Amino acid sequence: VQLQASGGGLVQAGGSLRLSCAASGRSYYMYWFRQAPEKEREFVAAISWATGSAWYGDSAKGRFTISRDNAKSTLYLQMNSLRPEDTAIYYCAADPILRVGSGAYRGMDYWGKGTLVTVSS
Repeated sequence: VQLQASGGGLVQAGGSLRLSCAASGRSYYMYWFRQAPEKEREFVAAISWATGSAWYGDSAKGRFTISRDNAKSTLYLQMNSLRPEDTAIYYCAADPILRVGSGAYRGMDYWGKGTLVTVSS
C-alpha cells in the first residue's frame, strides 16, 4: 500500500481544512496521525475501509471527521474549529489491525509522507 497525503497549509484559528490521502492498494484500517515538534506521534482518527466505522482520539472528537471514498481509494480528514495546538505534520497510515489511542502508531504497516498543517492564532 502506498499512501500520499495532501491538503495541509496555513489556516487561522477557528478555520477548517480538509486533508486527503490517496491510497494505491488498501488495508483493513486507515488512519490519521499527527506529530508536533518534540512530541510523540499522536493518534487522530481511524476508519474501517469496509464498513466506515470510525474511531477518534480525544483531540479530534467533535471537531474532526474521518471518511473514505472507496471508488477513489482516498481517505479524508475534515478538520473544523482548528486551534493553534493542532499545528503538526499529519500522516496517513494503514494497517490490517485496528490500533487506537496512545502508542497506536507503533507497528503501523504503511505510512504516507505527511502534510504540514499550521494554525495561526
